[in-house]
Amino acid sequence: MTSSSGTSTPNKPPLKILMLHGYTQNGPLFRSKTRALEKNLQKAFPHRSVQLSYPTAPIKLYKSDIPNWDDPNGTAGFENQDAGGEEAPDAWGWWRRKGEKEPYTYDGMENGFARCAEVLKAEGPFDGVIGFSQGGALAGMLASALEPGRREAFEKAQAHGGMRFPEALEEDTGFVTDVVHPPFKFAVSYSGFGAGNNALYRAFYEPKIKTPMLHYIGTMDTVVEEKRSLRLADACEDRGKEGRIVYHPGGHFLPSSQRQVVAPLLAFIKETVEGPEQGKKEEDAADMDVPF
Repeated sequence: MTSSSGTSTPNKPPLKILMLHGYTQNGPLFRSKTRALEKNLQKAFPHRSVQLSYPTAPIKLYKSDIPNWDDPNGTAGFENQDAGGEEAPDAWGWWRRKGEKEPYTYDGMENGFARCAEVLKAEGPFDGVIGFSQGGALAGMLASALEPGRREAFEKAQAHGGMRFPEALEEDTGFVTDVVHPPFKFAVSYSGFGAGNNALYRAFYEPKIKTPMLHYIGTMDTVVEEKRSLRLADACEDRGKEGRIVYHPGGHFLPSSQRQVVAPLLAFIKETVEGPEQGKKEEDAADMDVPF
């Protein structure tokens, strides 16, 4: 599912962003929850069209996968061990979490990457990726996997119990095997997390992720602990750069309308897509006192 708004000029190609929903959600639901964010992006990029793609994850979830199924907001973050039973209406995941405690393993991850690869090839190239919760974790993994040299890191890690590089992200050009999409210019995680404490997935995080990445953490989030979100931030090369971690005074959701929370996102995307000077202009504008 793709949404598009605004008008483009010959000198300004569209701003294309892959949007990855959370566990128990789906593409259309995630879009409905991020309409305000879409409007803010278009205001920040008035001379581009903004195209957001909202794929639905491939793994159909059952009510047994969602212990707190009566959550009316569809933002449950609990991932059960056993599939089966009555289907949950239009609830999907990028993988199922296995294990009672960390380090967890993620069942069906290859299907999640395959779904992403389909969208990357059909609708790309994308400038960046934004993900929420499980989608935020996937955003970090996907950004990492598309970087130069990452397949070699996976080959080395396999000797120490690491997983193989996601096959769905490889493409045989006839001369050489390459990845299906160029590296992203940016990645954003809302309530996402890192899985680097499991040797299976360490190659996503070692060496550190070079793609510029912004991390949002809710101070009242009881679904994804702060330490899990910081684990992803710590795996990024630009972790120490000012403003790369943004705390918002809320729980497990994606804040998309409050100006003071959205401003760092807009400045970050402008910086990574159009250059540091444009990002600074966005920050300065956000700091101005306005008479309304």
